[in-house]
Amino acid sequence: MIVMKKLTTILALFSVAVGCLAVAPQSDDVVIMTVNGVPVTRSEFEYSYNKNNSEGVIDKKTVDEYVDLFINYKLKVAAALDAKLDTLTSFKDEFAMYRDQQIRPSFVEDADLLAKARETYNDTKERIGPKGLIMPAHILMRLAQKAPKSEQDKAKARIDSIYQALQQGADFAELAKKLSQDPGSAANGGLLPWLGPGQTLPEFEQEAYALQPGQMSKPFLSPAGYHIILMKERKQLEPFDSLKNDILRFLEQRGIRERIADEKIQAAVNASNGTLTAAKLMEQRANEMAEKDPDLKNLIREYHDGLLLFEISTREVWDKAAKDEAGQRAYFNANRKKYNWDEPRFKGMAYHVKNKADVKAVRNCVKNVPFDQWAERLRKTFNNDSIIRIRVEKGIFKKGDNALIDKKIFKQDVTVTPVKDYPIDATFGKKLKKGPEEYQDVKQLVIADYQDTLEKEWVAELRKRYPVVVNKEVLKTVNKHK
Repeated sequence: MIVMKKLTTILALFSVAVGCLAVAPQSDDVVIMTVNGVPVTRSEFEYSYNKNNSEGVIDKKTVDEYVDLFINYKLKVAAALDAKLDTLTSFKDEFAMYRDQQIRPSFVEDADLLAKARETYNDTKERIGPKGLIMPAHILMRLAQKAPKSEQDKAKARIDSIYQALQQGADFAELAKKLSQDPGSAANGGLLPWLGPGQTLPEFEQEAYALQPGQMSKPFLSPAGYHIILMKERKQLEPFDSLKNDILRFLEQRGIRERIADEKIQAAVNASNGTLTAAKLMEQRANEMAEKDPDLKNLIREYHDGLLLFEISTREVWDKAAKDEAGQRAYFNANRKKYNWDEPRFKGMAYHVKNKADVKAVRNCVKNVPFDQWAERLRKTFNNDSIIRIRVEKGIFKKGDNALIDKKIFKQDVTVTPVKDYPIDATFGKKLKKGPEEYQDVKQLVIADYQDTLEKEWVAELRKRYPVVVNKEVLKTVNKHK
């Protein structure tokens, strides 16, 4: 809970998609509660309740059980608004980014995509021209452009030998697989994909376009080396309708929708004569769409309030618990029995050295040093250069965590696998029979529990600070009205 992916956390905090955007409620939507004077409609509560109690949810709540959770959520959002977190540039930018991901697709219509597909087709057709498309196969003998004459002669002799074999009836595809030095096409019998003008080397293009299907070129030289071409097929570009779906798929893969959205947003801004910015346009579009689409309105609320909840919870609970070491220590001391173990632990290390002298040297190195400083002290003393003198596993171990500790400390009948190049095994530390000796021994558990305590105290304070009024009669109608 201390380190989280932000958007995932926003949705998981309470998984509610409601908020405090200035969107007018539907005329037939009744108020189910007010939190700090802000009305909450029945539809807003229903959306949150139904989302968090859908099929597959393990810990389903009744409406009455859910009310307190929902109120706590709204109280935290109220606190975030009071703290003016919604005015922070970082909040505005992040909220706009999430919101715009939902809004931007609305600028793109099917006609826009079709126009781009047609434009792509026309550009391709013009580029191809009357020469059409070709599908050649080739055999290549690679040759560096500044290769010495001896290598040039060798490559020329090999390609001539291949050409002679082909003229005598050898199979082109088989020779390509065995001899061609173009690995991409060789595996496919030398076959290349459909090519148009300008898509390959000029020397290759000139020779290839001079061939008809079934014809084979003589050996020729290009900057890549010596080639022999066998023309497999030729054709003109098919009509647009037969290629439309392929072109649309190609454009989709290259983010055409984002480019169209950018173009249309910029065009609208330009046409406003300075009265609109892209940000203002997106805000207007979002408000218009949210009024017409309840699901979108709820999703936008989810982003808005989720971001606020994340920020206020980080400030009031998560960061406080994670950084307040004095609070962690005090919490641990007040709740020490909570962390007692049902069986002993070993607080120390299992280590592996190359010579017997280092067994004692390692112990002396960390003796009287705080446990949380052992790793750094050992690293500086023994592994501070390219030579690794020791191998160490440090921590608080229970039975089953480490074979060496199981054997030496817990006296278990286990097999210890030797560490290569470090034949001498040893342990150092102390056995803790009842429980941890200090809060650092169970720090992550303490932080998590301390967070829960801070959360409860915070919610209690919010309930005193902000008035909440629930209309119980309306609450009874949740999911029961027409």
